[in-house]
Amino acid sequence: MDFQEKKIIELKNVSMRWEKRVTLSNVNFNINKGDFIAITGPNGGGKTTLLRLILKLLQPTEGSITYFSDNSQVKTLHIGYLPQKNAVDSRFPITLEEMISSGLLCKKNISKAEEKHLVDKVLDTIRLKDHRHQPIGELSGGQLQRGLLGRAIISSPDLLVLDEPLSYIDKQFEKEIYDIIAREAAHSTIILVSHEMTTIAGMASRHFIVDKTIHECCASHHFASISCES
Repeated sequence: MDFQEKKIIELKNVSMRWEKRVTLSNVNFNINKGDFIAITGPNGGGKTTLLRLILKLLQPTEGSITYFSDNSQVKTLHIGYLPQKNAVDSRFPITLEEMISSGLLCKKNISKAEEKHLVDKVLDTIRLKDHRHQPIGELSGGQLQRGLLGRAIISSPDLLVLDEPLSYIDKQFEKEIYDIIAREAAHSTIILVSHEMTTIAGMASRHFIVDKTIHECCASHHFASISCES
């Protein structure tokens, strides 16, 4: 199967402007099924804007973003999303368990027993079973980040989008985050923004540098990198 047949998202001539300020300009690339894409770049370079465009939380000023499934255009994809912590209102009256289970809203006809099993499994994975009934406003920054990761992975999404997943995470739990992401990469396409690239770079199959536009790095450790220029 060639890369065209594996395409799940196409960004074509995508630009984003806020009044006179250019956030992204003329971005063109495809995301293929099974990719593990790491995204880096300077603060304010457009990384989070790019993720929100890919998720269709924003509409580009110019260009198009198209989803595909089995070579046909589709309106939606099964996506799990971990936003930056500062994008979440921790004052919202919801418990950790309820927040994580909200990641199952895309699943139709799921039984209460199955929902409980999946929530229990995720709480065990992120090591927060003892906090399941705690309001999210009472969690530490690292605990909330782990909970948001749990919400993103609970439905085993086809595409997992992670914006700075290591933010606020204790060093003692950092390796477990890498292990969780590695397990998800076995069945999901992953797009991950991170400043901690030493380990992530070795896990990723493609590496994009975003600074108003986009460049794909062709370093040898990206074993499946495509569309690179010499």
